[in-house]
Amino acid sequence: MGNRARIRRDAMSLNPIDDALFQKMAEDTGFCQEILQVILNDKALQVMDNVPQFMLKNLQGRSCILDVKCTLGDGRIVNAEVQKSDNDDHQRRVRYNAALLTANIAEPGDRFKAIPNVVVVFISKFDMYKSGKALYHVDRIIRENGTMVDNGFSELYVNAEVQDDSDVAKLMEIFTRHDAYDDEMFPITSKRKRLFKTTEEGVNEMCEVIEKYIAEGRREGIRKGIRKGRSEGRREGKAEAIRNLMESMSMTAEQAMKALKIPAGEFEKYMTLL
Repeated sequence: MGNRARIRRDAMSLNPIDDALFQKMAEDTGFCQEILQVILNDKALQVMDNVPQFMLKNLQGRSCILDVKCTLGDGRIVNAEVQKSDNDDHQRRVRYNAALLTANIAEPGDRFKAIPNVVVVFISKFDMYKSGKALYHVDRIIRENGTMVDNGFSELYVNAEVQDDSDVAKLMEIFTRHDAYDDEMFPITSKRKRLFKTTEEGVNEMCEVIEKYIAEGRREGIRKGIRKGRSEGRREGKAEAIRNLMESMSMTAEQAMKALKIPAGEFEKYMTLL
């Protein structure tokens, strides 16, 4: 199978839980509004602005890219993230991203009470809290008296592992199952998914996204190799590029290595680094 054919196959196998497809679907304001209305349980919720792949700069440390940043009609700022792999401390990821987002939206001279409320919606394929719920709200509680207090930050964790017959769980089926659509409950989500999975126009757009991810992975591997100045650095850079493709594109390790044009004779070497 040629490289272009492999990319096309990989593009058609993606689902909204994958970074690449979610990124494209989140370009549509209606899609963002529909999923947030369900997750935040607010049918009147309005998304006024949405920016996929929103870059947050940190001049003193680690920057990050949000999957999508939305501004709601009531002034709240929402960061919605999708995550397939349970391979890190994702609660700390949420904490860090929310802190960086807050710092980026706070204007110099603003009083703290003027800083917009921030909501993080973390959508995962796995049940992070292992308590059999498709949706978890994590609140701030005064330990001594059980009172809930509000500092303007809300965090919600959605997962596709638990099927509890809630609207959120039904939405997650569309996010994770190849053949799942629900035009009655989630018409915009279903339409966007069909566009990028079944139409020539949409599949071609996804191929372009995958090619961009692959090119960026190669460049990152080269940069790491140059910084370290030895073969170990190049290997670590390529291994990270492989992991990124596996996570964002639902590729197997072998598919990712082929996409990065790593010789088959070196596959085993890189498998030990993953």
